[in-house]
Amino acid sequence: MHLKPQKTIQSEGKLSGKGLFSGCDVKVVFKPAGPDTGVVFVRTDMEPPASIEVVPENIAPRDRRSAVQKGAAAVETPEHCLAAIHAMDIDNLVIELDAGELPGFEGSSDEYFKALQKCGVQTQDAVQNPLVITEPMSLTDGDASIHALPTGGELLTITYDLDYTEHTGIGRQVYSCDLTTNGYAQNLSKARTFALEAEARQMQAAGICTHLGPKDILVINSDGPIKNTFRFPDECVRHKIVDLIGDLKLAGRPVVGRIVAYKSGHALNQQLVKKLVENGAAADKKGAAPEVELDIKRIQRILPHRYPFLLVDRVVEIEGDRRIKAIKNVTINEQFFQGHFPATPVMPGVLIVEALAQVCGLLFAQKLEHTGKLAVLLTMDAVKIRKSVVPGDQLMLIAKADKVRSRAAKCNCMAMVAGDVVAEAQLKFMLVDDEL
Repeated sequence: MHLKPQKTIQSEGKLSGKGLFSGCDVKVVFKPAGPDTGVVFVRTDMEPPASIEVVPENIAPRDRRSAVQKGAAAVETPEHCLAAIHAMDIDNLVIELDAGELPGFEGSSDEYFKALQKCGVQTQDAVQNPLVITEPMSLTDGDASIHALPTGGELLTITYDLDYTEHTGIGRQVYSCDLTTNGYAQNLSKARTFALEAEARQMQAAGICTHLGPKDILVINSDGPIKNTFRFPDECVRHKIVDLIGDLKLAGRPVVGRIVAYKSGHALNQQLVKKLVENGAAADKKGAAPEVELDIKRIQRILPHRYPFLLVDRVVEIEGDRRIKAIKNVTINEQFFQGHFPATPVMPGVLIVEALAQVCGLLFAQKLEHTGKLAVLLTMDAVKIRKSVVPGDQLMLIAKADKVRSRAAKCNCMAMVAGDVVAEAQLKFMLVDDEL
């Protein structure tokens, strides 16, 4: 997969309104957050202010809506806000609110989406850690079901089958989409939540949504919306996808793969999130100490480099001829530390780039047509040395093939230490016959 940087917002944003279910007045402030913060709600009306991280452990069960809770602090109906955050591909964000429920507005996520767009998006010096669906998974609850499927792509794709065939005001609606910011803005952001007329009467009899009337939210009888009109002919299924996108953000990581849902609601969506995160954690744990794909002896059979210029100790992961991950252990015994610099040893940035280039050579060698060829570095673009590398560090060298031809190749590369990006580069090579 393409390595994507984490993102936050550039500037603060504010919203205010009434809670969808409670009708309570609430003010919301969006604030930028540092790398690896995730999305965090802060209840400023509590003493002291209470933080609630958007992670599966903090999912709280509710009827007809989502909620997150940590201790006594809870935030109700975050799904429309989280859907907008998910669609904007924002990883790190602090959301302050002075009540227990987010504003409902007219039942869509459009106000949140527009507010975040005004804030702007800022890339950060850390990479995303997406939750990639690698194996099929299915969950059912009565006649409702939801399925997670691998795609090999880099997007979240959703298909939702909304089956209200017994209710003529809605009928059966099916909608599919890839989650992109532009697609969300055009096709999903304005889709509103809905209720059948009988359900709306029951909720108001129970003291819920008493501040709302048919003009404020979609209430549907057998003839369609009451005192209202659909924004899309299939607005109901589109809003179900909005809810699902918001619920998937509860994973705390971007989800990559395909989701197919039939009559699924918040509870089943959240069960899937928890299962996906469990599987992802198991995969991460397995990947924490990966098997050696190429040891130093095999590396030396492929690369012509030798001491003191061989800068790859082992390869820990190879995905065909598309992606490679390798390790360079940096020790005080490195020859270059004798002069760079004796009192404050720092690995030269050019040698970090050279290590990335060597890893690219190992990646190209995985393709049979390149066997016996040598990758000669041709150009270096977008080179950024972000942090110092010192003795004791372990460089994680990652390269992803962008374009590979018979005589030329290009790779997007990244070097990391303890999860932090220390260098990036786009490297282009000429593939020549190895005559050594």
